[in-house]
Amino acid sequence: MSRVTMFNSPLLLGFDQLERTLDRLAKNAEGYPPYNIERIGENGLRITLAVAGFTREGLTIELVENQLTVRGKQADDGDRIYLHRGIAARQFQKAFMLADGIEVVGARLDNGLLSIDLVRPVVEPRIRTIRIDAGRPAGADQTIDIDARRSR
Repeated sequence: MSRVTMFNSPLLLGFDQLERTLDRLAKNAEGYPPYNIERIGENGLRITLAVAGFTREGLTIELVENQLTVRGKQADDGDRIYLHRGIAARQFQKAFMLADGIEVVGARLDNGLLSIDLVRPVVEPRIRTIRIDAGRPAGADQTIDIDARRSR
């Protein structure tokens, strides 16, 4: 059975990677820890995660290609005897996919809130005229040398 996707239109070329990213993010929709995403100024963004009980050493932020991953790990103190334990000491991993060009400019842990500041660069419109070559009509057995075309 084939799957119908929102990128199934023949007018949307090369969006298969975006579709896989959306599928991966949908699977990562766990609600812990809670977080906010807010706009800061004209081109800034801030992700704030509620990480009460985590120390700076127990948190890691990693950016691999366009995926920002925040991990938290707490060590369970075996010396404490709890009569009631309502604050969980659990690990977490939260991933955010960043658009091309978004940069992480800093992170701060303050009063149980981890804030990660991002900046979105101003995108200038890119207009390019494509040259039309004359020659044989496109047909079977004709190959395109992509590297040679890029160097023009």
